[in-house]
Amino acid sequence: MNSQIIKYYAGELSKEERKALLQKAFSNQELKNEMMNYQHLQSLMNLHPQEKNELLGKESLKCFMKARQAEKRKRLFFYFLRYAAIVFVCVVSTWWITFSFVGTDMLQSVIAQELSVPAGQRAHILLPDGSKVWVNAGSTLSYPSLFSDERRVKLIGEAFFEVAKGDKPFIVSTGKVDVKALGTQFNVFNYPKEELSVALLEGSVRIYRPEYERQGVILKPNQQLTENNGRFLISPIDKNPIIWKEGLYAFDKQKLKDILKKLELYYDVKIFVKDVSILEYEYTGKFRQRDGVMEVLRIIQKIHPFKIEQKEDTNEIILYR
Repeated sequence: MNSQIIKYYAGELSKEERKALLQKAFSNQELKNEMMNYQHLQSLMNLHPQEKNELLGKESLKCFMKARQAEKRKRLFFYFLRYAAIVFVCVVSTWWITFSFVGTDMLQSVIAQELSVPAGQRAHILLPDGSKVWVNAGSTLSYPSLFSDERRVKLIGEAFFEVAKGDKPFIVSTGKVDVKALGTQFNVFNYPKEELSVALLEGSVRIYRPEYERQGVILKPNQQLTENNGRFLISPIDKNPIIWKEGLYAFDKQKLKDILKKLELYYDVKIFVKDVSILEYEYTGKFRQRDGVMEVLRIIQKIHPFKIEQKEDTNEIILYR
């Protein structure tokens, strides 16, 4: 493998060396593929697999590295993805951006990346600018391999961001609003059909609709913004919004109907309730993500008894008295 590629993703190249490497990759398909594959591998290593997949993932990694030396890249690369039990999709498309280099306009290729985290998993990834992102189950994060005038990423689902300080603004696009920061820590909850929320732990962020950038709202540390019927509501953070980052889920006096929504999101299951009266029961507890949805339901079941029926062939769960 080209040592320049490793240094590129480790942040050990100068600005001029990075530009030269990207320019070369644009006209060299083999080098471009090398860069894409290394970026995939680096991100896969930062995922947090379930215990039953961990050993298999390590063995698959060894096979993958040996395969690269034998130039059997394509076949064993997909073998690795399949048995690592995670989905990492590369958007095989490039576009042009312009930059100035020694007074001359030059072009570089930017490889678009897309990280999709399946149910029951979470991921930790380092962005090209040094920012750290933890991505929750059932979420997708899209980002370029090199930022230009702004550091913009796209999120569907939930993620926690530790933004590296820099002059360029860091923007998280959700499709509903943009969240803009310069150096801060915040959590974004943006699953489809769910209320958008942004919780700020450190620094400051400005939240605005893309079409009304000047009408944004600025959050202070320990504040949370929730979008409700098109309106922005700001309130103090009343619970730890990033406990999921440590592989835990916590509920504090939450009704079962709200808990079930989260479980459906995090574990990609469909839960049906025959007796709607049990939906109003409140629960407080903390669960490990790796325990799985059935174990979580069994623990809840001990507080307010109900019966559980699982249909594995359809990924459905039925609750009833």
